[in-house]
Amino acid sequence: MSEDRRRAVLHAIVEGYVATSEPVGSKALAAASEMGVSSATIRNDMAALEEEGLIAQPHTSAGRIPTDAGYRRFVDQVASAAMHEPHKRAISTFLSDAVDLNDVVERSVRLLSQLTRQVAVVQYPSPRESPVRRVELVRIGADRALVVVVSADARVEQSTVSLGRHVTEDEFESAARGLNEVAVGRTPTELAPSLATWLSRGTHQEWASSVADAVLSSARGGTVERVVFAGTSNLARAASDFETNAIGPVLDALEEQVVLLRLLHEMAEEGRDVSVRIGAENGADAFSRTSIVAAGYGSQGDSPSLLGALGPTRMDYPGTMAAVRAVARYLSRIVETE
Repeated sequence: MSEDRRRAVLHAIVEGYVATSEPVGSKALAAASEMGVSSATIRNDMAALEEEGLIAQPHTSAGRIPTDAGYRRFVDQVASAAMHEPHKRAISTFLSDAVDLNDVVERSVRLLSQLTRQVAVVQYPSPRESPVRRVELVRIGADRALVVVVSADARVEQSTVSLGRHVTEDEFESAARGLNEVAVGRTPTELAPSLATWLSRGTHQEWASSVADAVLSSARGGTVERVVFAGTSNLARAASDFETNAIGPVLDALEEQVVLLRLLHEMAEEGRDVSVRIGAENGADAFSRTSIVAAGYGSQGDSPSLLGALGPTRMDYPGTMAAVRAVARYLSRIVETE
């Protein structure tokens, strides 16, 4: 029974501190809670929690606040809150109106920032894993063409190629048909040998190689990983949760992206529905006073893309976890059906 009560005390301290940013005292807990015990009993429980390193007293005569370990215990013991139906419908409507991949990613990051009141980050889906939906060749001159590749994840890439000579309409249309026959439904890895087979037919002679290279490059979409952010101003609003001059390094790390991308990769490898890194668990000084809540979306293969929310460790973990999970699920539906 005492173990259950201590768990309840820890949860009450976390929830109270998150709500008010003020240390939580035993008298306030005894008066507000339904535990039915005296403030003296709660003080004993607090002492035990403090000995375990789960709570701390910021200064003499103050109440208690959670430590990183306390937040971790809390997160491991509670499930994320359930999203209300109106919120679910709003998410679905807002994301389903997107016109392409860029739009849906931009909408997702703005929405997640609004829902969590944290910094939201969305990692673009890995373009190298997305199959080709169609290839278009558009003539833009006697000896030049625009190669447009539309991927199944709604990404559109285009490039201009020189044909080297005037190409007849019949040749042009034949090339477009042939490219779609060998490209549609194939990932970039599968596409390379298919394009080699198309080239080996020799139908389109010297200009075919340039077109094939452009198709493969566009299908891959480059090798640079992309992430987008929204809500960085929320860090300024949470300035009281950071030590003096601590926000600057966080913003610098977000801008550089290298450390954040490493963290996202590590969290993806955990294979959890929703992953949470708290304080020092992030392994980077810049993020030592922040928490990151992230979930995978899209392809659930070896390396799914992630979206998440980053903010101070004093965070509404159940609500943030619910919002991250919900947006990830809706984003997955859109990306996978495109």
